[in-house]
Amino acid sequence: QVQLVESGGGLVQAGGSLRLSCAASVRTFTWYPVGWFRQAPGKEREFVAAISSNGGSTNYADSVKGRFTISRDNAKNTMYLEMNSLKPEDTAVYYCARARSSRLLSLVDVAYWGQGTQVTVSS
Repeated sequence: QVQLVESGGGLVQAGGSLRLSCAASVRTFTWYPVGWFRQAPGKEREFVAAISSNGGSTNYADSVKGRFTISRDNAKNTMYLEMNSLKPEDTAVYYCARARSSRLLSLVDVAYWGQGTQVTVSS
């Protein structure tokens, strides 16, 4: 069983920055794409960003392109999401996810979820 544990959420003013981390319990984390999703109150969970198993390829939702950066350190079984120029509409619970296979772009691609970390951006 894979366990994913997020950290780094919190309260920040608009225009500020936060860095989320996701630590995995098993080495097989490094074999798959991993990424971030988020869910705002009253809304569906949505894709934010993903990174390939070797870190060579990334994908971002249009709403975060140019502001968020995803990365991973396979030696540490850890993934990161650097969030800059935060906006109030970025407020959500952010979830770490590991893919079922070679793709991670939607909810159906996810094999494992973290418990989520709250990000709140004040205006």
